[in-house]
Amino acid sequence: MLVLLPPSEGKASSGRGAPLKPESLSLPGLAAARRAVLAELVELCAGDEEKAREVLGLSEGLRGEVAKNAGLLTAGARPASEIYTGVLYDALGLATLDPAAKRRAARSLLVFSGLWGAIGVTDRIPSYRCSMGVKLPGLGALAGHWRAPMAEALPEAAGDGLVLDLRSAAYAAAWKPRGEIAGRTATVRVLHAPTRKVVSHFNKATKGRIVRALLTAGAAPKGPAELVVALRDLGYEVEASAPEKPGKPWALDVLVDDVH
Repeated sequence: MLVLLPPSEGKASSGRGAPLKPESLSLPGLAAARRAVLAELVELCAGDEEKAREVLGLSEGLRGEVAKNAGLLTAGARPASEIYTGVLYDALGLATLDPAAKRRAARSLLVFSGLWGAIGVTDRIPSYRCSMGVKLPGLGALAGHWRAPMAEALPEAAGDGLVLDLRSAAYAAAWKPRGEIAGRTATVRVLHAPTRKVVSHFNKATKGRIVRALLTAGAAPKGPAELVVALRDLGYEVEASAPEKPGKPWALDVLVDDVH
């Protein structure tokens, strides 16, 4: 099972670890595309601060993120599981998983990123600010920049197993599963059962809890239909829609009563 996650906008500080080693990151096929984004982002942020803030879409209160990006090459690096914070990652609670579940997380979780493309949760990275919606002056829209290298790297990472796609729309734009892979991909929407509406906060929290539950249980569904069974066994109310046409992902709705 491969689980695709969005990053968090907010991130923990880099700390005092050793600097980034780009060659150590997962998915080495993305290395050249990573170098291009990293070089331009550092150059942009080391130059005109106001231009960098405009390009990155940062408010006045986030001005310090520009200096953070300018120092990416020398900043301390920590495991991505410690860098990403926020609702989904708080609910997922990677640090508190048992050892077996942590090993499963290391094998199966990929975090999508405007800067790195996609990385594993044990990859060591510095704290940064660069969303997938950014358009860098030289490279252009990052989602477009990542599509070609992702089209090469992600099918290999997915292998022949289930792909559980929990990304937000901005990050899904960087890679869309096609053909046979799409048929074993499941997207998840979390709905407030009484109103049938998506509510952002508990949508993220529930997705984090779902991943944690699957990792803790050691669930290994081989396809979307088996995932539905696994989630129901874990106590979730799930409605599933198989694709009407081949080459499309399954759509799963998880119904939750409490908004929290």
